[in-house]
Amino acid sequence: MKPGSDMDIRDIKALVDIPDWSHYLLWGAAAVVLVALGWLLYRLLSNLLAHRKVNEEKILLEKLYAINWSDPKKAAYEATKYGRALAKDDRRKELFSQLLPLLERYKYRKSVERVDSETLRAFELYRRVCDESI
Repeated sequence: MKPGSDMDIRDIKALVDIPDWSHYLLWGAAAVVLVALGWLLYRLLSNLLAHRKVNEEKILLEKLYAINWSDPKKAAYEATKYGRALAKDDRRKELFSQLLPLLERYKYRKSVERVDSETLRAFELYRRVCDESI
């Protein structure tokens, strides 16, 4: 064999497999980014939907403002119904407990007189406190 022939080259080794983890790192990073984006999207949508909800207390307060006192019996029932639903904290519960006996005079009877000023004043106070609380 001649020194320049192909059979004489002995320093070339076989190819060595080098572990390549880069595609796993790429997919892992993509998964982390997708999870983070999904979480941010969820938080954004939940906040938007939470602010779109109709506040039940505001609806009940509007119904309290819409009570027509020309029919005292019906008005007393409505004021009791909506007032009880709005009495959630201690202050409103206390005011409602003071208003309830005044409203009882106009319920459970066949005919009732006009609403007196004391009842209207107590109702206005309760309604104003509810309006401030909401």
